[in-house]
Amino acid sequence: MRTIEAGTVTDIVEKLCIEANLYLNDDIRSALVKASRIEESETGRSILESLVKNAHIAAHEKMAICQDTGMAVIFAELGQEVFITGGSLEEAINEGVRRGYKNGYLRNSVVADPIRRGNTGDNTPAIIHYELKAGDKLVLHVAPKGFGSENMSALKMLKPSDGVEGVKKAIIDTVSQAGANPCPPIVVGVGIGGSMEKAALLAKKALMRPIDQSHPDPYYKELEEELLRSINQLGIGPAGLGGRTTALGVNIETYPTHIAGLPVAVNISCHVTRHRSAEI
Repeated sequence: MRTIEAGTVTDIVEKLCIEANLYLNDDIRSALVKASRIEESETGRSILESLVKNAHIAAHEKMAICQDTGMAVIFAELGQEVFITGGSLEEAINEGVRRGYKNGYLRNSVVADPIRRGNTGDNTPAIIHYELKAGDKLVLHVAPKGFGSENMSALKMLKPSDGVEGVKKAIIDTVSQAGANPCPPIVVGVGIGGSMEKAALLAKKALMRPIDQSHPDPYYKELEEELLRSINQLGIGPAGLGGRTTALGVNIETYPTHIAGLPVAVNISCHVTRHRSAEI
């Protein structure tokens, strides 16, 4: 049995929250640069170049890439041979979020009640997903999620007879209906299979995969590429002002499902698809 101090977890989560909000991931930055070189719309090309410049300024000046610094979503992969001492893992993670958003001068966007509202003042509680793993490590993935894009996400409970064409339609329709609202160019996370809640979680996890890493299954790799082409033919373009760059990537994750079901979840993320990870 290996012990990890709760304080260590807090320190790392604080650091990850700040870094995720200040530094654009390399895969996204590279995709924006590439898109700016091939974008046919002059306005779209200008917007893409501005996004690249914005990311550079944010990193250099240590300022948030976007004013919406998101609701902190944490994926905690806990080794079954790990014991957290000095406090609970959940309390340690939330304290890390609390400190990260305070010390990083990041916007507090969490309200205490979904209907009665009331800002909590420290961006907690975080959304925490736990996964038990073999071994004696704790891996933490911190993914701040802005809600301009989150609000454009969707879940469809398709019939098995809808097949892959129904899946493609559900994904493309979701992006089309979102239009300019999620601040394109976007990254599209897709979860297929499982149950209602599993599909949604898969779609969120899909956003954690770098967009320059295709699905390992050739079938889904081809589907990702086809969907990306179709989405970029919608003409929504950067900032919704037209062009060929509506999406930078489409990531699909799957899970076995019931014989009567075909759940499909689409989690849309703006170009600031932020995530940072650490292993303890």
